[in-house]
Amino acid sequence: MADVKKQEKDFTSEVDSLLKEVDGLTKAGELSEALEKLLTLEKQTRNASDLASTTRLAKAALQHCYDARDYVQLNATLNLLSKKHGQLKVVIQELVEQAIGWLPEIKQRDGIEKWLELVETLRTITEGKIFLETPRARVTLELSHYHEGLTKDPKSTSPTSKESLQIASDLLSELQVETYSSMERREKTEFILEQMRLLIALARGEWVKARVNSRKVNEHFLKEKENEDLKLKFYELMIQQSLHQDAYLECAKHYEKVYETPSIKEDETGKGQTALEHIVYYLVLAPHTNEQSDMLHHWYRNPALAKREGHYNLVKSFVTRELMRWPGIQGLYGPFLKATPVFSIEKHWEDLHTRVIEHNIRVVSEYYTRITLTRLTDLLDLSAKQTEETLARLVVSGSIWARIDRPAGIINFRKRQDAEDVMNEWSSDMQRLLGLVEKAWMGVNAAQAAQSRAKAS
Repeated sequence: MADVKKQEKDFTSEVDSLLKEVDGLTKAGELSEALEKLLTLEKQTRNASDLASTTRLAKAALQHCYDARDYVQLNATLNLLSKKHGQLKVVIQELVEQAIGWLPEIKQRDGIEKWLELVETLRTITEGKIFLETPRARVTLELSHYHEGLTKDPKSTSPTSKESLQIASDLLSELQVETYSSMERREKTEFILEQMRLLIALARGEWVKARVNSRKVNEHFLKEKENEDLKLKFYELMIQQSLHQDAYLECAKHYEKVYETPSIKEDETGKGQTALEHIVYYLVLAPHTNEQSDMLHHWYRNPALAKREGHYNLVKSFVTRELMRWPGIQGLYGPFLKATPVFSIEKHWEDLHTRVIEHNIRVVSEYYTRITLTRLTDLLDLSAKQTEETLARLVVSGSIWARIDRPAGIINFRKRQDAEDVMNEWSSDMQRLLGLVEKAWMGVNAAQAAQSRAKAS
């Protein structure tokens, strides 16, 4: 390979004459003789740095092999031309693009074996060459899709479905397309999404790799209107990953991004409604945190949710500081929730029960400083053991503060304060009170001044 140097001679007339001659030879079935003549002149044009003539001769040699359906010769000639001493980069690029253009027709007309042979030749030629990284990526994507397709072909005699899927994933994962300067951003994003999709499809400890790949996607780029399809595909994959990890809040955030997509939001009775409902489902399933609470209150005030009475009331139950008795929740929301794909999964229904219990404990902790364990188990509709386990989990997570006096059977929801804590609290309250007094005094003075000006006029 070599960069284009100063042209020493113009072989245009010689090339024109030879191309006419070899056309006659190939029509007479003399492909070998035609190739020999083309390669002889190609050496002269290459050494003279006649880029245009070298390109014409090299492409003509490949074209005659293709027209003759001699794929052994086609692969050999492609390999030979790409490895010639001092071969120009532009010539190799042209040859690779020419051969890639034939792949669909070869696959359909001549069979998968011929197609695979040419694909492997192209991958061999492009390996390690930065100026051919984009064509290599495109060919590799086609090969990856072929191996993935073997998992769906019952007549295939190739390796098992899982092995074929692993090969497909490995082929794409070896491509670091985010570093390719010659590839457009949209195409890069498409490749990364395909890498994520195959890693997730494997479902064999590849979730971490899929998450790493997701960080390579520029989410600001996905917000552009022309990239909506990529945005929806990306968040669909992120939702799958979040569900695998039971990361309900993350899942709700991803559905929120989907809902904010203009084409989805405008479809109020279709995809927009589905996205909104799933935001609600995963928000109420998510463990209580400041972020989860803020997001829940935000959607509670959203006018779009008010149109969905059942979902609005479900959210209202979680933002209202009142007890939710589980039997009542089951009777009120069970029929319509269990009909959804989300809550048809038994684990999700159990997690909803857990979130209701946790909500009730937080409500009790706000209204009671002390309560007996017996009374709390009655309020929660649980056994004493389940109540203690849930209470301990909330204390460990920092959602509430509580201590259980087991011999006495009493739960304390308030920390014992020492003298310093009491004084600090009193001082803080006094500062707030004095601030309110000062604000009221300034208001009175302003009103009096306004009255004085009115009388003077």
